[in-house]
Amino acid sequence: MQENTPPTGDAGNTPATDATANTNAGPEIMPSMEELLKKAELTAQEHHDAWLRAKADAENIRKRAQTDIASAHKYAIDNFANALLPVKDSLEAALATNNATLENLRSGVELTLKQLGSVFEKFKVIEIDPTGQKFDPHQHQAISAVESETEPNTVLQVFQKGYMLNDRVMRPAMVSVAKAKGG
Repeated sequence: MQENTPPTGDAGNTPATDATANTNAGPEIMPSMEELLKKAELTAQEHHDAWLRAKADAENIRKRAQTDIASAHKYAIDNFANALLPVKDSLEAALATNNATLENLRSGVELTLKQLGSVFEKFKVIEIDPTGQKFDPHQHQAISAVESETEPNTVLQVFQKGYMLNDRVMRPAMVSVAKAKGG
């Protein structure tokens, strides 16, 4: 018996042998139209399935983002509210004291105000107290104008302090401003 082994020789002869073998194999057989159609339908189905998966993934991402945004809005002040709890506790403790002196109450209120100031500072809630400053309609609300020797439009008195949060006015300061005498 003789084995079917390619003839041994130098490497340069092998490609030539392969090339002649391909030309001697006969004409290439064209796939039938039915085979081409089946192949195209399979490819189309694969693309359709991939598109459906991608669409579902995009919808899931959109829903997850909406949930995250809703949660962020719902719990946006969580840290601020937690920081205010000790202030409330201090106020309740002051009210629970039965035989407190005026001096003790005043001291407790001052400490509570200091706690509240620390919370405001931590969360960048800045007090607007414009006494003696030029009137700024973006930060102040004039409720009266008083004749004065002071330069016109200068804040003379603050009736209610204003507050800003991260450079945005939460509440303008309610003030009276100077106006020229006889004007």
